[in-house]
Amino acid sequence: MKKFLALSILINLISCSKKEIAVVQDNEENNYHIKARAFRDAKVSDSAFYYYMLAKDEYIKTNDSLRAGQSLVNMAIIETGKGDFYGSIETSLEANGFLRNTKDKIVRRDLASNYNNMGIASSFMYNYDDAIHFYKEAIKYGEGNNLLMYYNNIAVSLLAKRNAKDAKEYLKHSILATDNKIHSKALNNLAKANFLENKSYNPLPEYYKALEIRKNSNDIEGLNSSYSTLSDYFKGQNQQKALFFAQEMLETASKVNNPEDRMQALQKLINLDSKNFLIYFKSFKSLNDSLIIARGKAKNQFALIRYETEKNKAAFLKSQAENSQKENQILKQYVILITLSLALIGGLFWYRRRKKRLQQEKELEVKNTQLKMSKKVHDVVANGIYQVMTKIENQEVFDKEEALDELEFVYEKSRDISYDKTDIHEALEFDQKISALVGSFKNNEVETYLVGNDKSIWNGLKDSSRNEVYQIIRELLVNMKKHSRASRVVFKFERINNKIQIQYTDNGIGISEGLVRKNGLTNTDSRIETIHGEIIFDTKTEKGLKISISFPVS
Repeated sequence: MKKFLALSILINLISCSKKEIAVVQDNEENNYHIKARAFRDAKVSDSAFYYYMLAKDEYIKTNDSLRAGQSLVNMAIIETGKGDFYGSIETSLEANGFLRNTKDKIVRRDLASNYNNMGIASSFMYNYDDAIHFYKEAIKYGEGNNLLMYYNNIAVSLLAKRNAKDAKEYLKHSILATDNKIHSKALNNLAKANFLENKSYNPLPEYYKALEIRKNSNDIEGLNSSYSTLSDYFKGQNQQKALFFAQEMLETASKVNNPEDRMQALQKLINLDSKNFLIYFKSFKSLNDSLIIARGKAKNQFALIRYETEKNKAAFLKSQAENSQKENQILKQYVILITLSLALIGGLFWYRRRKKRLQQEKELEVKNTQLKMSKKVHDVVANGIYQVMTKIENQEVFDKEEALDELEFVYEKSRDISYDKTDIHEALEFDQKISALVGSFKNNEVETYLVGNDKSIWNGLKDSSRNEVYQIIRELLVNMKKHSRASRVVFKFERINNKIQIQYTDNGIGISEGLVRKNGLTNTDSRIETIHGEIIFDTKTEKGLKISISFPVS
């Protein structure tokens, strides 16, 4: 049943496949084009196809892309008419490559015809999704009655997919056509859509009106569409009427020698006329075999024409190649000259970019050096002086000589910074340095404690990492002294596998989460990042401050 419906719908499109695209007739047409049109009008399709191909090749030589495209569109339409649907679509796609100036009115008209042809070819292959896509493209470029015809064609494909709702939207446009053929098609198809959407709808008034218009305008192909529609409608309701319209369709198709319509009419009669179905079946089989053979011949014929034309063109190009050898040599010289020029420009551009990059790198190096010096000043001078002040503050008896020695040490360190010298290794082991550092902050108000500060804790730790750890501990102590008001400070050291963990706790006023990074500990974060460690501030303890620090040994 679906096959019968598809064939019925395709009748609406057959007339479109037989229309050739009109070309502008003026002195610019070449002789091949004129011959092709003459054969086309005489319905000698193979000769028309051959001369359109020669015309196309000539237009390509003269850079006439419009007429080359027009020749290809005509070739594609001929292929559709002969049943070479795949070849037709391929030729149409080639034509699109030449119809590029979409602002030109003629090009837009040709593109619309070309896409419409691809839609018709796709419909004949029951590939309705592609057909709908191509018809929508045709609508973009169409105008006037042709545009209304494209609306009708897309509606036909939608009806084949049983999508009556969308089909009606397109038919609302084409029903307004003043051209009798287009109007009768739209009227007939709109009635089909309404009936498909609502089985209680009576489409007969529109069916008969469309039939009347087609009779009055001698639209033979349109008559067959009406006969097919009415036969399908009466099937199952009124067998005699269904048979009558199928016979009318067969008679009309035979008069105009339309094999597609004859095949559809025979299919209907096979199902409707039980007495003569065998006669109809034999006729259908014979006609179907003839169509298959004819389409096969058409495909081979067009392929052979293309082959012979391309072979002749290859021979011509070979002779032309010898004459253009000098031109190629000159072209090569131009290419070499242009390449050298581009290389020179590119080299100059690269040199400027490299010079700019080196300058930026130098500026960055200066900034990093300044940052490094600033960090050293903070570590050595600021924290060193603050440590001396703390010792003096914690001593009951002020020892002037010891204070001077400490200040002398800070002075020496600051002088080393000015000469960019590295720190001299001190005699104390690292665990002893940590003990001395933490002990220096002990006084009457503050008790400091160390847990786990063994020599083995620091084994394998690089000197640079040790220096960062020392500065981290000193910054925590300085921060405690300035802000925490603590009376008890504890450092606990542990080494688990290859990781060192430091726990700092005090019983001071603590620190809120929002002030963690604003309370003199900015450098601490930077140092932790340098040794690939992490620091966690526990701000949720009821009293005091707890800080956890961990970092890998290597």
